[in-house]
Formats: sequence, structure tokens, C-alpha cells
Amino acid sequence: MTIPNQSPRGTSTESPAKGSCTMRSLYLPFFAYLFGLAFFLYTRSVVGTVLWLVVTPCLRWAYIHFFPRIAHLRGYNHMDDKLPSHVGKAPVEVNYYSFVGCPFCPIMEKRLTVLQKEMGFTLHRIDVTLKPQILLQKGIKSVPVVEVGQNRLVGHATTEQLVELIERSQLPALASFAPNAA
Repeated sequence: MTIPNQSPRGTSTESPAKGSCTMRSLYLPFFAYLFGLAFFLYTRSVVGTVLWLVVTPCLRWAYIHFFPRIAHLRGYNHMDDKLPSHVGKAPVEVNYYSFVGCPFCPIMEKRLTVLQKEMGFTLHRIDVTLKPQILLQKGIKSVPVVEVGQNRLVGHATTEQLVELIERSQLPALASFAPNAA
């Protein structure tokens, strides 16, 4: 099975996957929110300002919260997923990069948390909302990102793809412990 969004660490030519959020698309709503707030403050519309301050974040939260249920309406695959039957232990470190406004990030975090309990790996959650330079240094242009050793998965992935990524990252470590055939 191939993982379509997988790329080796350090590549800067990766294109955003269908199930991912580019950094530009994540910062744009924030600036639009500030622009709308400035507009209502400039026009001295108290009601408009209060509604903008309250309703806009609530709508954004609702979109992220209900995204798994409405994803198919936006052209994405269904977000339903099950744990594969062939899950083994994996003593590796997994880095997970997320952004607060990304609707795919909570889905991936939930999947990684379930896998962590089953596989026993160490999960490092890295929120890049206020630290985009972390992604820029690595050449990553969208989130969510799961990084295990030299392998990287960008965008939405099934639990089966995550298991394959984690197990594949163990292969070099296992090969180094194999006895030499003489």
C-alpha cells in the first residue's frame, strides 16, 4: 500500500494534499476576522461589533466541530475510520504538527491518540499556530503533518495509513539489530 501524501523529510516541493490546510488558508480567516472587526469599529456599529466578535468565532468552531459530518458535502471522503486488526507495538517517536483552525487536525489527533494507546509510541504534539517558522524551516506548506523518523505524512490520512507509516519507520531500526549472515 502506498501512502499518497508521504514525502521524505526535508523536501520543499510538496504540494498541498486534498485533505490538508495550507498555511495561507489558515491565516486568511484570521486576517478577515480582524478586518471585519476594524470595519465595525470604524463605522461605530456597536451591535455589528458585538455580533462579529461573538458569532464569527462560534461559526468557525461549529465548522471545525461538525466537519467530519459535513466533509462529504465539501467534496472530501467520509471521515469514518476503524483501527486495523494488524496493529503491533512501535517504540518510536511521532511528531504531530497541527494548527488551531484546521478542520483535519482534530481528526488526525484523535486517530493518533487511539494508535498511541495501541502501539505504545511517544507522541509529541506541536501546535504551529503561533510558530509557523517551524514548518517553514522544514519546508512544510500545509497541516496536519505526522513525522516519524525520516518519513513524513502531510494531510488527512486513515488510521491504516498512519499504522503503515509508523511501522515502516521501524524497519531501519529493526534491520540494524539483525544478525549478520556469514
